[in-house]
Amino acid sequence: MASSMTKKEIGQTHDVLRFGVNDSVRGDLAPPHPVQATIHKETKFWDDKKRFGTEAIYGSAFNIRKDLDAQILSRFQRPPGALPSSMLGYEAMTGSLDDFGFEDYLNCKDCHPFVLHQSLALLLHNSASIRAKLASNELISWS
Repeated sequence: MASSMTKKEIGQTHDVLRFGVNDSVRGDLAPPHPVQATIHKETKFWDDKKRFGTEAIYGSAFNIRKDLDAQILSRFQRPPGALPSSMLGYEAMTGSLDDFGFEDYLNCKDCHPFVLHQSLALLLHNSASIRAKLASNELISWS
């Protein structure tokens, strides 16, 4: 969900003017496509099975260390600009480099979780201030 959208509460009445006619809490919980739900469920099953196996062989400290490394690697991204962020270290550690995902098949840039959508004209100073939450998403003109 975009950061500019208002957060919906479960007990709150549905605001048609703000969220649209067909938008609801149930719509937020449902996946955009049934194939995505199947892929997500299958990857979760195999990840849990893999975690159980590594815990049985190496102990629980191995999975804890792996989770900490994943958290560290998932934070580092390329600054916004001409190139999209690749998260190469995180993808290499999780083994998702060779996966051909749902978003790759549809060539949907909005579906990919790690792509930063920024304008090519965005300056590094502006992007750093936006990332530090010191400025809004608008471009600062130098003139």
